[in-house]
Amino acid sequence: MDLKTVIRTIPDYPKKGIMFRDITTLLTDARGFRRAVDELVQPLAGQKIDKVAGIEARGFILGGAIAHQLSVGFIPIRKKGKLPYKTITESYELEYGVDEVEIHVDAVEKGDRILLVDDLIATGGTAGAAIKLLERAGAEVMLCSFVVDLPDLGGADKLRALGKKVTALVEFEGE
Repeated sequence: MDLKTVIRTIPDYPKKGIMFRDITTLLTDARGFRRAVDELVQPLAGQKIDKVAGIEARGFILGGAIAHQLSVGFIPIRKKGKLPYKTITESYELEYGVDEVEIHVDAVEKGDRILLVDDLIATGGTAGAAIKLLERAGAEVMLCSFVVDLPDLGGADKLRALGKKVTALVEFEGE
């Protein structure tokens, strides 16, 4: 199965000129969803992972399924103000402004080996902030896994420049 065939492309969303890669169609395809989770887990063969961290919101779906398959805990990485307990925060720049992601202060134990998961890597801003946040909390990010990479936007290369291993199941170039 070519996973690209079950990922919907929505032109001009959220604004004109953007080709939005929508994995909700992958999630509703039982075979495609299972294959994506299996392929996201595969690079971890033989490695010790303590927890999976998923970036809001599609990273929760993927990360939860992966954490279940690995029999490890799950860490939700959320936008500021969404978590109910004490948090630590990391800021990152957007095209027009700044945003923040958070985790609970007790989500990570020093030395935890983390798999970071999200649906898509574009410019790398959110994932880069998530890495900094997890590492500031004492974790070691072992691998950053995505269903979709948009290599022309350079996000995966930014994460590699931080010394991180990055995997993606499919790429959409030039779009």
